[in-house]
Amino acid sequence: MRLSAAVLCALVAVQAAVLLAAVPAAQAGELQVGYYGKKCKGLENIVKWHVIRALKANRRTGSALVRLLFHDCFVRGCDGSVLLDASYDNPHPEKEAPANIGLTAFDLLEEIKAAVEDKCPGVVSCSDLLIYAARDASSILSNGHVHFDVPAGRLDGFVSKAEEAQAELPDSADDIVPAYRELLKYKCSQGSNPPVVNNVRDEDYDVVARYTPGFTSRVRKVSDYLDNSYYHNNLAKIVTFHSDWTLLTHKEALGHVKEYAENGTLWDEDFADSLVKLSKLPMPAGSKGEIRKKCSAINHRLY
Repeated sequence: MRLSAAVLCALVAVQAAVLLAAVPAAQAGELQVGYYGKKCKGLENIVKWHVIRALKANRRTGSALVRLLFHDCFVRGCDGSVLLDASYDNPHPEKEAPANIGLTAFDLLEEIKAAVEDKCPGVVSCSDLLIYAARDASSILSNGHVHFDVPAGRLDGFVSKAEEAQAELPDSADDIVPAYRELLKYKCSQGSNPPVVNNVRDEDYDVVARYTPGFTSRVRKVSDYLDNSYYHNNLAKIVTFHSDWTLLTHKEALGHVKEYAENGTLWDEDFADSLVKLSKLPMPAGSKGEIRKKCSAINHRLY
């Protein structure tokens, strides 16, 4: 089942608000807004152009970019480690972790990296490019309601381990109410690896009417829109993952879920702030980094 829709983004605001609450902004002073202003003029325009083109072709790529950012930064900090392919140095990279099932948009990051390398070789890290791309995707999916300046100046890490990703990231196992489970089973039976939206509000009206008729009034005409609808779905228990349900059992998180369901503007602002805070998670102390030539591979051996 291919997961999609902007609900993948919506998880970040609550999870980041709760999980990052006690995390100091270590090394944040080393990051700067406008870091590439003189080093690579026009960089952000290059990234935005590629993101806009990608989302015009497939709007779901936007949520994939935000999910990539979340899965990168929560493991070893924002170092582009989730982008690395298997290699001699990293035989089982983060991509192989069960918690990272369904990650996409790697090709788009490589496309952006190649364009940036043509203009400014050896200057911009893949970890920074991922954050710029996720920011632009959030802005596009929300019709400009979510936007923020990106502090930059990161290096790409050398280490990527599936076991670390599995230990740090939320479990991807499902815990679904029976009616919604039947809806998903029906959609998954429609051919080989069918696209199944992860936000019931973006589902086909007739399918929702058949399996969860009480939710038909909430189906929206414009799909893959980044807003606070996820929190309404969560309170109605029409959600997919164990991590979704966990938000309802954690007192502080439940408070945020109710708050964001009632105030979409507050969610827009807090989501942007959470992504900024998330993007400041540093690599482990003593780690070294580089500017990769390709996002999927380190530049040299470690021995």
